[in-house]
Amino acid sequence: YLLFIANEAFIKGTYLDFAEFEETVKVFTKECKIKGKPLPKPAGVSSRDSKALPVQKDLLTAFENGEQKVFFQLWEEHISPSVQDDEPVAQKLEFYLHIHFATYLLKHSMGKPDKAELEERISHFKAYLETKGAALSQTTEFLPFYALPFVPNPMVHPSFKELFQDSWTLDLRTRLEKFLSLTLKARQAPRLLTLFLVESEQRTMTYLKRFNKMQADYHNLIGVTAELVDSLEATVNGKMITPEYLQSVCVRLFSNQMRQSVAHSIDFTRPGTASTMLRASLAPVKMQDVPLLPSLDYEKLKKDLITGNDRLKAFLLQALRWRLTTSYPGEQRDTVLQAYITNDLLDCHSSCQRSVLKLLDSKSEVVRQYMARLINAFASLAEGKRFYSLQSLHEGLKKKKDRQEEKSLRALQSAMIKDGLIFWLVDVLTDTDCLSDYTLEYSVALLMNLCLRSAGKKMCARIANHVLRVLSDLLGHENHEIQPYVNGALYSILAIPSIREEARAMGMEEILRCFIKEGNAEMIRQIEFIIKQLNSEPLNDSIASDDEEEEEDEEEDHDIMEADLDKDEVLQPQLGELSGEKLLTTEYLGIMTHTPKTKKRLFPGVHQSIDEPLQRPVTPGYHRTAYLM
Repeated sequence: YLLFIANEAFIKGTYLDFAEFEETVKVFTKECKIKGKPLPKPAGVSSRDSKALPVQKDLLTAFENGEQKVFFQLWEEHISPSVQDDEPVAQKLEFYLHIHFATYLLKHSMGKPDKAELEERISHFKAYLETKGAALSQTTEFLPFYALPFVPNPMVHPSFKELFQDSWTLDLRTRLEKFLSLTLKARQAPRLLTLFLVESEQRTMTYLKRFNKMQADYHNLIGVTAELVDSLEATVNGKMITPEYLQSVCVRLFSNQMRQSVAHSIDFTRPGTASTMLRASLAPVKMQDVPLLPSLDYEKLKKDLITGNDRLKAFLLQALRWRLTTSYPGEQRDTVLQAYITNDLLDCHSSCQRSVLKLLDSKSEVVRQYMARLINAFASLAEGKRFYSLQSLHEGLKKKKDRQEEKSLRALQSAMIKDGLIFWLVDVLTDTDCLSDYTLEYSVALLMNLCLRSAGKKMCARIANHVLRVLSDLLGHENHEIQPYVNGALYSILAIPSIREEARAMGMEEILRCFIKEGNAEMIRQIEFIIKQLNSEPLNDSIASDDEEEEEDEEEDHDIMEADLDKDEVLQPQLGELSGEKLLTTEYLGIMTHTPKTKKRLFPGVHQSIDEPLQRPVTPGYHRTAYLM
């Protein structure tokens, strides 16, 4: 069977050939001939008869249109670092490509080129000459071009006249096309690789189904809990709970048929029977001891994150994030995070101009994205969130005398509100069609969190009509995950009399009652609370400022790793490239850079008022659904 697969793969561009196992291919061919196995002649791939890869077309289009950023992003992603750094042909071609894009506006502008864009291109060329292009500074062929950025009008300068002739551009395009044809081999992925990818996809779907089931069970459990709290309140008021009702609750607690049959067989007239059965069924399974991950050389890591090429930076950021997201919750993940913090992985304490945090301003979109993903992974863990937020506070907050205020995430909220983030969020949420679900959920959740602050409510009062219209539109959004956050924001801002008046004037109650007809039981209860708030009397309004309170009713931070953190990876390793944990343990192995750490609770108590209809979400990953208390 393997021989058949390999044979079929060989015809279409075998895996062995695809992986460039040249000697192995020769041995395989020879042995097939000796044993009389039929082996059709492999179809050679030449630059003449092969179809160009999509990326090759994209690169040529970007070249012709002068799209510098698009071109070099594709170049970094698809031309391997070894080719870029070690091949003289690639180095020389890249140098001329930078010249092409630096002078593009001068050649193609009908009138005077846009000054700002021209300066940006020249600045980009200067940066290249000082970094990657410095390697060719001693070559006679390229030496004159190091003066190009400083010549006022290069079009009339004798040394640079050739650059502005059509023949020079056409010749460069031909060289580029030939280079891409040889470097980006247009071959069909071998069968063995396809089989592996299909198997990986099947595993992913299996794990996704398990995750969805766990999430559904979690929501079901929270729903039952809310109902039991209502029942407990009813018993306090003298109402009896029937055995039939308890049995229906137990049936809802168990998802599969076997457990439901157990629930139906419980004798609820005997005290303690139900609780005993429930504990036995819901007893947690103990996890086996998980080993700690190998320690890393963080000094070398940070050095390469700052000075390495963009592809290496992206792979390192990806690997460091995977180390967090794929580690087991508990001691293994705690030690990874603690090692990152102890070794100041993000250079939060660094005062140097070049630090890891500066990667957020990288010219490479992939590096910026992967840096943001790593920070998001940090912020998904309570300890990481506290560390990173303390280091990234607004400069004005650092000068405050009240150090306790600085230690709280409330300080960050205050800075966001003061800097007008609410106005920006409302504008962003006006057009949700251009937002991904991930962005939408986090934006609405953040808006709700800021609206829970008295300063946030007052900001909303300044644009009451705009906020109310945006939130009322979001009530009918197809993404139902955002509904609890929209409801929470509405309930919170309707505590302000001027916003209530605006809401009544625009017929908010009629809008809300339309959604009551369509919503589920939980959503209906939330909307009823909002209507009650809308119609409340001014006498009940006492919106005190929470900025000077000594104690804040904050929720305890939770460690929730978002599944979206590792979704839609844009960076894939080429053959022979290291990535993930293999990259870290092969190139950056260190000596005991992490130690276990006992987690501390910064907020020992959470005080939830029984009059509050909505709980505050920490992130969409933590509270996907908010429930009425």
